[in-house]
This record gives sequence, C-alpha cells and structure tokens, in this order.
Amino acid sequence: MRNLMLVARREYLEQIRGRAFRVTTILVPLLFALIIFIAVLSGRGSAVGKHIVIAAPSRALANAIRDELMKDKEAKTSVDVVAPASASDRTDLLKKVQSKAVDGMLWIETSGGTTRATYTSQSSGDIVIAGRLSEALNHALTMERMAMYGMNQAEVDALLKEVSIDTLQLDRQGEEVKSSGLGSYMKGYIMALLLSMTTMIYGMNVARSIIQEKTSRIFEVMLAAARPSDLLAGKLIGVGAVGLTQIAIWVICGIAIGGSFAAPLLNGQLAIHFSWVEVVIFPVYFVLGYLLYASMFAGLSASCETEQELQMYTPLAALPIWLSFALIWLVINDPNSVWSIAASLFPATAPIIMMLRMGSEIPPVWQFAASIAIMLLSIWGVLWVSSRLYRVGILMYGKRATLPELLRWLRYS
Repeated sequence: MRNLMLVARREYLEQIRGRAFRVTTILVPLLFALIIFIAVLSGRGSAVGKHIVIAAPSRALANAIRDELMKDKEAKTSVDVVAPASASDRTDLLKKVQSKAVDGMLWIETSGGTTRATYTSQSSGDIVIAGRLSEALNHALTMERMAMYGMNQAEVDALLKEVSIDTLQLDRQGEEVKSSGLGSYMKGYIMALLLSMTTMIYGMNVARSIIQEKTSRIFEVMLAAARPSDLLAGKLIGVGAVGLTQIAIWVICGIAIGGSFAAPLLNGQLAIHFSWVEVVIFPVYFVLGYLLYASMFAGLSASCETEQELQMYTPLAALPIWLSFALIWLVINDPNSVWSIAASLFPATAPIIMMLRMGSEIPPVWQFAASIAIMLLSIWGVLWVSSRLYRVGILMYGKRATLPELLRWLRYS
C-alpha cells in the first residue's frame, strides 16, 4: 500500500506541476467559451441584412408578404416588390441574383387556384431566410383567402393569433414543475461532453505515461522497489486525481466568475438547473468511466512499442463514446425507452448515456444501482486482464504482441 500511494503521489504531483496542466486548465474553458460565443453570435447574424425581391401576380399578395417580413426588425431585411410579374421580369431578376445585386428572389405563380413558389439565390444554405419566406407566404395567403370569404382584418388577426406552449414536467411527487426542453438537452449534452472529454484525455495520459516509461527503461529500476500491480494502481489513482482536480477547478471558477455573466443567457428556454443528484452522480460516473477506459488503455499500451502504434488503436477505444453521442436524440426524446435503458446499463456507454438521461429525467434508483454495479464488475474484469498484460508487457522489447502472444502473457502471469 505504501508503494502504491508513493506512485500515485508521484504521478499526481508530476502532472499537477507540469506546464500542460496549467495551460489546459486555463485554455480549455476559454476555448469552449469562445466557441459558444462565436456560435451564438453567428446564429444571431444569420439571415440578417438580406436584400430580397418578391415577384408575384398580385401586388396585394406581394405587399402582404413584405409586411410580414418587415415585422422582424432585428432581421433588417430589405424587400422589393415586382407585381404583377412577367416572364421577362423573371429573367431580369435572375440576372440580378447572379450579379449579386440582390441576395435572392421569391417567385410566386398562381394557376387554377393553386399557388406555387420558388426561392432562388446563389447559396444553397439559405435555410433561415427560406423558412421565414415560407412562413410569411403562408400567412399572407391565409389572410387573403379569409378576406375572400368576407372576414375583416381584425377577425383574421384574431383567428391567426399564435398561442405559446409552456412545457411542464411531472416530478416524482406528482407535482407539475416548469421545464425547458432546450435547457434539458444542453445540460445533458454539456455533462456528457465534459465526461467523455476528460475520461478519454486522462485515459490516454495513462497510456502515454506507460509507453514513455517503457521506452526509457525506467520500469526496470521501478520494479526493483515495487510490484507491477502497485505501479499500475498508483498510476491510475494519481492520474484520476489529476482529472478530478481539474474538473473541480473548472466548476468552482465557473460558479464564481461565470455566474453573473451566464445568468442573462441561462433563462427562458435556455434555463439550466442542476439538482443535487446530478452533482453527486457526475463525479461517480467520472471515476468509473475513467477507471474503465484507463484500465483498457493501460493494458493496450503495455502491448505497444511506440506512441504511434498506440494511436492506431485509439479510434477503437473511442467507438463507445461515438455510439453514445449517436444515441443522443433517442435518449433525450425518450429517456425511458428500452434502448436508452440498455445503453445506460452497458458499461462502455453507461457514463455518457446516464448524463444524457439525467438531463431529461432522473432515472429510477434501481437503474443507477444496476449500472454502477455492472460497471464495477466490468472494471474488475478489465483490470484483471490489463494487470496481467501489464506485468509481462512492460518488460517486452522489440517483439510485436500478436493475439496468441497476448494469450501467453495472460498464462505467464
């Protein structure tokens, strides 16, 4: 036990005092904040300041569409009207779009009581402006058709008045509480992303550390004072403690510094609140996920000769994480489906899937217990295999580890 703690202390202090730890602790949150800021800024700037031409057979219809578009003052859309439009007008407008004199053209045709509309622009990605035009066109057509039946403007506006829907969630006490679908998605996604990123990073740190010590022959000296099992366990504990330290620093700084700046953003549909269950469960699954991946990487790295060889196996180890994020919409929309429950019990995907499920709804206690128990058994099994590969592999040089060779290593130990 003494040797184990000495190795853990050495690994912890060596990484805590390193430049990489200080740089990543500061830069990673800043980079994420910059990415979020750019995403929000670009989202607000999309489809802003567009110059659109509406060509319709009726000036009244074209003006109604323009008035509907102009209601959105933040879009700053400039709208020209060509009505009634002819074939020659279409040719001239297409030339303007091609020369970028205008950003796009909405062409409306009416034949036999059927209306057909096309939007032409040089970009195939004008999704936002096309959606706004479709909404404005349908609203204008609805008003026009209602007016044909003798309804006045006030009656039309009253019929078309939109109703917003507030989402409520039924808690375990049977009481209705306010909820936010977008906030739940963002909360689950942030927890899952943070968990996957840190477990993979520190799992790879364990693997790189083993490769470096193996290639520098430091192990030959260390094995004279400690058992291989103590070296592996100490390395896992030390690097895991570094990960918990870094996450704790991020959380504390986020609460202390970011609270006042994030408060205006994290309200309304983006309201994000963390319960005490999520605060307790997150570090539990971080430790379990880290131990599972780090143990797997440790056994894998002991069979490799160089870091380049180790990197070739990294995509295979990342497959469970990719699978977890591939199920994100299924889990968020139906956290109690058979697939969601199965994925939260499967050890390789359980940490991330549980974070996603908690974003929508706290799972039952028995599922937490079953998931954690299965993960503990899986970690024990992976550690059993990895420790035996580690004992032999750290002293093997110049010989590629084939599958039959790995099976012999398991028998030797």
